[in-house]
Amino acid sequence: MSNPSISRESRVSRTAVTALMCLLAVYFMLPVYFLIVAATKPQGDLASTNGLVFSHFNLIDNVRVLFTRSDGIFGRWAVNTVIYAVLGAAVGTLISALCGYALAKFPFRGREVLFSVVLGGVLVPTTALALPLFLLFSATGIVNTYLAVFLPSIVSPFGVYLARIFANAAVPQELIESARLDGASEFRTFFSVAFRLMTPALVTIFLFQFVAIWNNFFLPMVMLQKESLFPITLGLYQWNGQTARAPLLQESVITGSLVSIVPVIIVFILLQRFWRTGLTAGSLK
Repeated sequence: MSNPSISRESRVSRTAVTALMCLLAVYFMLPVYFLIVAATKPQGDLASTNGLVFSHFNLIDNVRVLFTRSDGIFGRWAVNTVIYAVLGAAVGTLISALCGYALAKFPFRGREVLFSVVLGGVLVPTTALALPLFLLFSATGIVNTYLAVFLPSIVSPFGVYLARIFANAAVPQELIESARLDGASEFRTFFSVAFRLMTPALVTIFLFQFVAIWNNFFLPMVMLQKESLFPITLGLYQWNGQTARAPLLQESVITGSLVSIVPVIIVFILLQRFWRTGLTAGSLK
């Protein structure tokens, strides 16, 4: 028979954990709720009504004004962000997969030292690299271009680290040896065998990269001066700095912030199954 005191303690523990998780969920979701409420209000209601209570529903007009303001520049910012995030995350994931696979499956002298250097790169904040990158790109003449934001975005030490763990866990050495015996080259072995087995894990890396690039702000602020090259984050920051002179921009900033998180939510929902599988594969290692 089970001990009543142990069962009571177990119920108390579960209740406490559940209550804590509910509090954390409210804490993290409250800003999103506030953003949704504020985006539905007309400009005059932002300061005159409770920030957590809906008033006049004006979301459609707010979105229309957002995409028509300044000759539709927000749409251009959205396209730029998609280019930076999707293309950067895809190329970055491929590079991380190749590097992680090589570090996991090819024994060579200095492999662990090289992997330690990669891990050291995880500890370096990206803001610390912005100025050196700006000086380097200035010397090569690619500042204020798409490449100034795209090239740094495709390098991910954390992605390499995850790819190595996933390659060790998901790709049996026997399959690689069988492919080599069949005459497949190393690249064909990777793309025909390893890449398919690593797909759930690579989706996880892609999501990390996608979200990081989508939310990237400091690097574009350092590298870009042309408004037509801005991502959404930098464009909304510029608008927010002008609200003192043009108060009507405040509603567009709020609505633009809401619109900017919708693609991230959609990507997570669509790739949720692969994302969960990838995290599980990594935890097994």
